[in-house]
Amino acid sequence: MLRKSILAFLILGCPALLGSRQVLAQVESQAPTGDRPKPAGSSANPIPLINERDVEQESGNSVTPDTTPLTGVQDPTLGSPEVLHSYFVPGIQWSGSLQSRPYNQTVNSNWVMNNYVIGNLSMLKAWSRSQLSINYSGGGFFSNDSSQSNGNYQQLAFAQSFQWNRWSLQALDQFSYLPQSSFGFGGGTNLGIPGTGGSLGPVIPGMGNSYVPNQSIFAATGSRYSNAASLQLTYATSARGSITMSGSYGLLNFVESGNVDNDMITGTLGYNYTLTANDTIGVFYRFSAYHFSGQPEAYGDHSANIAYSKKITGRLVLQLYGGPDFTVSRTSTNGDNLTYGVNCGATVRYGVQDGELHATYSHGISGGSGVLTGSSGDLLSFGADHKLGRIWTSQVNMGYAHNSPVQNSPLNISQSFNTWNAGGGVNRMFGRNTTFGIAYNATITDYPTSSCSGSACNSSQTYQYVTISFSWQTRPIVLP
Repeated sequence: MLRKSILAFLILGCPALLGSRQVLAQVESQAPTGDRPKPAGSSANPIPLINERDVEQESGNSVTPDTTPLTGVQDPTLGSPEVLHSYFVPGIQWSGSLQSRPYNQTVNSNWVMNNYVIGNLSMLKAWSRSQLSINYSGGGFFSNDSSQSNGNYQQLAFAQSFQWNRWSLQALDQFSYLPQSSFGFGGGTNLGIPGTGGSLGPVIPGMGNSYVPNQSIFAATGSRYSNAASLQLTYATSARGSITMSGSYGLLNFVESGNVDNDMITGTLGYNYTLTANDTIGVFYRFSAYHFSGQPEAYGDHSANIAYSKKITGRLVLQLYGGPDFTVSRTSTNGDNLTYGVNCGATVRYGVQDGELHATYSHGISGGSGVLTGSSGDLLSFGADHKLGRIWTSQVNMGYAHNSPVQNSPLNISQSFNTWNAGGGVNRMFGRNTTFGIAYNATITDYPTSSCSGSACNSSQTYQYVTISFSWQTRPIVLP
């Protein structure tokens, strides 16, 4: 897997295609008149407050505008605090998750207990023209569910950026090794997020749904590892325009048999134009190739899109894209290998006093989540975060996924797979270094029993989770 990921990472990085505006021109357009923008290497993922003096000056701390490309790989953000220090911070965590039923879906089964013992690390190192950001969590997973093997828990978010005059380069990676689907996993706590979390975790915007393997069908059961890596290059053609290219590789592989391993290679090319300090438009072409281990089927998906974004630092992010989609299949049931459709998506983030609201939606082709050899689907998510005084924070989350086989699929499956999840939680600080969290989540599945290819499946199941988490980290250690 590692060799395959590195090979695709090197081959696809520059020649593969995508569009963006994460360039000096856009930063200049967002900076106040007379202010000289900082290079991406020193401001992309700002460092949180570390010492007592920083805390005292927090109210005057400025916010760095988000510079993620409009047609790029990453999701947009509301911005981040100004860089103060390079640092790293290690920590440890225990999370216990009570689950209402095991994934083998035994009738009248009892609650099971899943335990996670984890080490956390967050690091941010800034140079004059580059920046490295890492959030990592790794440890062990233990369960009293006889159908679930004990094993490892790993999550990583990595970003390395470089800036040279008109050029900007980013290397990104998201990896996870989990005992279950990442869709809704750990909602309401930091169990589903790598690193120390909170203000000490560097801000690494997540990669969009089109670049990360789909895991929203719970009929695929058991431990799995997922990885999405991307190399993105942006060139500023003028004070307002930029061209971005990117190449990405993603895979989803399962430990248990009976699931469909898959991988995807994506290349994009786009052009971005800044209309005002807050508004940007763009066009981009994206190609994705999907392959399935041991299966003759493969897909090539082409989409041409227009995009628009509005960014008001700290207050609002709105990003939209859409366009026609053409999918070519290697095999089909009726001899017609070409399918027409629509590719579209939207992201909105809204900052409120002591909190944030955020929602995303995407429609398009994906790898099939370990059940289908390719799927056409919709993915919708919503979340809200709010501070309850100085030591309490709260969070709610909701999600919906709809998956159906790609038209003309050779599999004899015509029914759809629907998944809902919802929940929320609260977190409390004890001093500067310890956090306690408790959350509740529910996942509801509606699947055709005859279509399941995982180790077990039943229609209309409900899984409930109560997760308790304790985490401790050292004080941030400032790097030179």
